[in-house]
Amino acid sequence: MKKAFFIIFIVLLIDQWSKIYVKTHFSLYESIQVNGWDWFQIYFVQNNGMAWGTEIGGKSGKLFLSIFRLVAVVGIFYWLYTSVKQKAHILLIVSISLIFAGAMGNILDSIFYGLIFDDPNHGVATLFAAEPYGTLLHGKVVDMFYFPLWKGQFPAWLPKVGGQHFTFFNAIFNVADSAITLGVFVLLLFSKRIFPK
Repeated sequence: MKKAFFIIFIVLLIDQWSKIYVKTHFSLYESIQVNGWDWFQIYFVQNNGMAWGTEIGGKSGKLFLSIFRLVAVVGIFYWLYTSVKQKAHILLIVSISLIFAGAMGNILDSIFYGLIFDDPNHGVATLFAAEPYGTLLHGKVVDMFYFPLWKGQFPAWLPKVGGQHFTFFNAIFNVADSAITLGVFVLLLFSKRIFPK
């Protein structure tokens, strides 16, 4: 269990540090190019915690999403605990640890960020603000990594999208999202080794 806790601790530490740094040093929608590269940017956005910033029904929808995610994290932790107890393959322990850490990283934003930060719409956010922007379970998830690898236009002859501008890989994500993706990738790539039966 020590290896699992170490992975979880490191992912959460890097995830929360990067989010707090971005919130306290960037205005909302501010971006910088990393090393002068147009294809790698730190770009500060927030969302209610669903993939690609999908929204569900206002405050009640956000509350439902936060509670659902808490229940899911308990399930993931139970899976991790039983896998460690049963001495499962180390790759399974690593992948579940990454998924759990990523889920926890984004849940921490949802639970607490509304209580400790003010609204970044008016400039750089303040940590432990006198007037926070939200309430318990209504915080917004911070995303910052943006890799617009290629920009262009769809050919004019394509139906519906012809002539429209598009960006290849326009997702903006964070360390927690990366940990979840890596954990799932390890599960899929090494599934025969992890689940030999």
